[in-house]
Amino acid sequence: MAPLARSGPLTYATMFGLIAATGMRVSEAIAIRLPDVTDDGLIIAQTKFKKSRLLPLHPTTRRALDGYLTMRLKAASPSGTLFLSHQGTPLAYSTVATVFLQITRSIGLRGAAGTPGPRIHDLRHTFAVRSLEACAHDSKAVARHITALSTYLGHAHVTDTYWYLEVTPELMTHMAADGERLHCGVTAWPSLPSTSPPSCATIFPMKDAQAFIPAMPMPTASNCW
Repeated sequence: MAPLARSGPLTYATMFGLIAATGMRVSEAIAIRLPDVTDDGLIIAQTKFKKSRLLPLHPTTRRALDGYLTMRLKAASPSGTLFLSHQGTPLAYSTVATVFLQITRSIGLRGAAGTPGPRIHDLRHTFAVRSLEACAHDSKAVARHITALSTYLGHAHVTDTYWYLEVTPELMTHMAADGERLHCGVTAWPSLPSTSPPSCATIFPMKDAQAFIPAMPMPTASNCW
C-alpha cells in the first residue's frame, strides 16, 4: 500500500496539471471518480450545469495521469474518488485552493497574503485563451473552434465562451480588424502574410501552466476541434 501521507505532491501536481491541460473546473477535477477514467478520456459527470461530457486527453497528459494512477490504485481507501487527501478522503475545495496559493507563493508568482496573483481557475482561462490564439488569424477556424471549445469546457451556451475572444491583445486585434472589414463591406479575406501564425491544426502548448507544475508533462500540440 502506498503511504498516502507521502502522496500529496504527486496528487496535486497531477490535479493542477490536469486542470491546465484540459481546462476543466476545479470542482470537476475534485469530483472525478476512478471509473470516470476511461480509454477514451475522462468522463466529467459532476458538472456545474448537470451535463456530462467526455474529455479526450493528449498522450502526454494521459501518461502523467497513468503514472498517478499507479500510486492511487495501491492506496487503501473506501473512497472511489480519483484524488485523495493524505487521510484517504476526497479533497476539499478549500484545501486545493490553499495548496495552490502556497505553491504559487513558494515559486514567486504571488506575494504575501492579500496581494493579487494567479488563481487556480486561471489555469482554465489560460487553456481556453491559448487554444483560441492558435486560430486567431483565421476567423472561420475560430468560429468552428469556439463551438467545440464551448462544449469541451462545459459551458451552457456558446455565448459564454465568446468572452475569451477579448481577453488578450492578439485576439482583440483580430476582432477589431474583422469588425473594420465588416464595417467597410469587405467580404473577401486578404491573403495572410508568410509570417502569420500556424494554421488551426495546432494548439499552443500550456507553457504558463507548466511553469506552475514543472513535474506534470504538458501537451505540446494537438488538433483543434
